Amino acid sequence: RIHQRILEQRVPELLKLGMSEAEFASQLYPVMVEEGHHGIARFSMFETEILLGHICFGESSIYPTYFDGPGGNYGMHPAVPLLGSRQRRLKQGDLVFVDIGCGVSGYHTDKTMTYLFGTSATDEMRISHDRCVEIQNEVARRMVPGAIPSQIYDDILADLEPDFLQNFMGFGDRQARFLGHGIGLHVDEYPVIAKGFDEPLQEGMVLALEPKRGIEHVGMVGIENTFIVTPSGGECITGDHPGLMEVPCN
Repeated sequence: RIHQRILEQRVPELLKLGMSEAEFASQLYPVMVEEGHHGIARFSMFETEILLGHICFGESSIYPTYFDGPGGNYGMHPAVPLLGSRQRRLKQGDLVFVDIGCGVSGYHTDKTMTYLFGTSATDEMRISHDRCVEIQNEVARRMVPGAIPSQIYDDILADLEPDFLQNFMGFGDRQARFLGHGIGLHVDEYPVIAKGFDEPLQEGMVLALEPKRGIEHVGMVGIENTFIVTPSGGECITGDHPGLMEVPCN
């Protein structure tokens, strides 16, 4: 439950009016280690390790990067889209998007939380976000031994309206073609909830589900949690807060 404590309890205490994304990231990292995080997140696709994932205020979370995932990030520089921007500062009314890996003894979980800083969700934000949460829960319900990842992916997308599919799993012409990914010794592992992954799920597999949707001039809404495949469906191990957590402006 380390990941849950960090994102659902500790992050709201860190958010302060006027702080930069980079300042927030520099305060978040020691909190993660204090809570028990092993300090890095390993990725197989890049054969590398990073400290933090996406740390975004407002429209930063839909800023395009080379990373194959729904979220974007201003980062330090276009060549270093990590840790957050030194220039983008937290304003009242911002949507805050935090997507980070966490690990203990070499094994990882992945989780995304969204926060509303000194404001409430608009109808557009709420409708899109709630639909993403529904998608996460439906995919999790189907995460039983024998289920085929590609079939889950096709069934979910077939049920989504064309308007919703625009900017789903990304923003503009940058959209990820998956709904979730395996996770363990690396943050990015097989199986993937996507086309082409036709081998059945097995009990005990661990996957992160991350349905998200970009909103122009606002940022990325949606959710991510890590689940274990069980005979009764995916068991969430990273908390159950639905996101869009309201945080007082201070």
